Parts: sequence; structure tokens; C-alpha cells
Amino acid sequence: MKYDYFYEAQSEQFVFYKVPKVLCTDDEFRKLSSDAKLLYGLLLDRVSLSKKNGWVDEDGRVYVVYTLENIMLSLNCSDKTATKMMVDLEEHGLIERKRQGQGKPVIIYVKNFIHSENLRVLTRNSYDSGLVKCTTLDSEKLRGNNTEFNNTDISETNLILSGDSDMDERETYKQYFTAQLDYQALKQQYPYQCRELEEILDILVDTVCSKSKTIRIAGDRKSLAVVKSQFMKLDYSHIQYVLDCMEKNGAEIRNIKQYLLATLYNAPLTINNYYTAMFNNDRANGRI
Repeated sequence: MKYDYFYEAQSEQFVFYKVPKVLCTDDEFRKLSSDAKLLYGLLLDRVSLSKKNGWVDEDGRVYVVYTLENIMLSLNCSDKTATKMMVDLEEHGLIERKRQGQGKPVIIYVKNFIHSENLRVLTRNSYDSGLVKCTTLDSEKLRGNNTEFNNTDISETNLILSGDSDMDERETYKQYFTAQLDYQALKQQYPYQCRELEEILDILVDTVCSKSKTIRIAGDRKSLAVVKSQFMKLDYSHIQYVLDCMEKNGAEIRNIKQYLLATLYNAPLTINNYYTAMFNNDRANGRI
């Protein structure tokens, strides 16, 4: 079969499994097989479904039911290969299996890949935060020239309590976002916007390390766990999208920090529709 090329926004039309970049860039996971990394992405995708189904234990931890047969079918592999991948993930601390007995399937806890010993904030609530799916529909609040963002007040300017004891936590998250966003590649692509990129990185780190229980996003109070979940989904393309929104916003932005918080939060929710609309507009005007 001969396949066609991608044109403009067509590359955004598919549903993807996401494999965290840290699994490919961190030395700790260098020996983890590529197949096991792909399986971890599949298990992460199943976590959101488990959350919706209420598959949570008495300690509030989300678990997954994904049998060897499911793995064999999903990845078109043998029983031996599926077993090896699960053992590989267990040895790297990325999953934990628990037998239920009485003919019931084994349940799987998908572990957070951030170094827990360096993050005091990863209590039970924040442990789940990297895996929670946000169901709040806030996409209508993100518009390039929306004055709601331009006129936000500036009462909440200190999202994090500073202190030397927090430096390990901040540095770990900074390293995470630097790798996850391909930060160095962004600076090379946008050499005249390095200051904006530094501000975005600082805002992301400040927010996920916040000691507040809630964060104000576009005038609404949202739990820190939900905001952290959204921010940890961000990648290279989302930052491109945010910079594009800023460039096309002709209105005065009175509070750039609140504008960036709202735009970054909504980026995973709106990026596909944004580029699809651009593609349709270009096609309608004969530009493609």
C-alpha cells in the first residue's frame, strides 16, 4: 500500500500513546528496553480509564487491570516477550504487580517515574497528580485576544514558598521539564524568544512546586493536583503553540504570568482544535 504525506494540521488528527521523554533521556532508564517503554506508555493510557472506572484502592492509588493476553494482543508479541517486558518495568520500579487470588486478575500499579526521594511534595495526593486526567472543559476560555486574561488582577503573585530545603525538589522538576519540553531545541528554534522560554520554564517549576492547595487559572480556582497533571503533559509542540498564541495576540496583556498560566493549562485541551481551525481557514482561502 502506498501512503500519502502529512499536510499541515493533518498530523494532529490521530490519537497517540505517550511515552515520557525522560524514559529515553535519563541514564536511569538507559537499559530499559524500547518495548518496555512502549508498554509503559500503554499502561499510562490505561490509568486514565481506571480513574474513570473508579479502580482506586483503599489508599487512593489508581490501579490497572491489564493481562498478559492484553499485552500480547496490543503489541503483537509472544507470552515470553510480554512477561519479559513486565519484569523489565518492575525491575526499574515503574510498575508494581499485586495478586488478588481466587482466580482474579493481577492488578498493576503504574508508578510515577519522578524520583520520589527528591520530591517531598509527592505525598499520596501528588503521587496521583501526574496521572489524573483533567475533565474540566476550559477550552472556551483560551482565545488569543481574550481580555479576560489581559485584565486579571495581580493579587496572587507568589505561588511558591522559597527556601533552601526546596532546592532539590525544584531542581528535579526543572530537569524534568527541560527534558520533556526539549528546552534546548526550543531555544535554538526561537533564539529571539529565550527570555519568554525562561519565564515559561520558571512558571512551570514554580507552579508544580507550589505549597498552595489551589492555583488560580483564568479566574477559577483549580486544585494543585489537576494543574500539575496538565503541566506535566506539556511537550515541545505545546510550547510552540503557546508562543504562537502570544505572537498573534494583539491586545495588551496586563498580567503576563496569569496569561501564561491559563494558556499553558489549556494547551493540551485546545491545541488540536487550534491547528485544525488554522488548516481549515487556509484551505478555505486557497492558501493550500
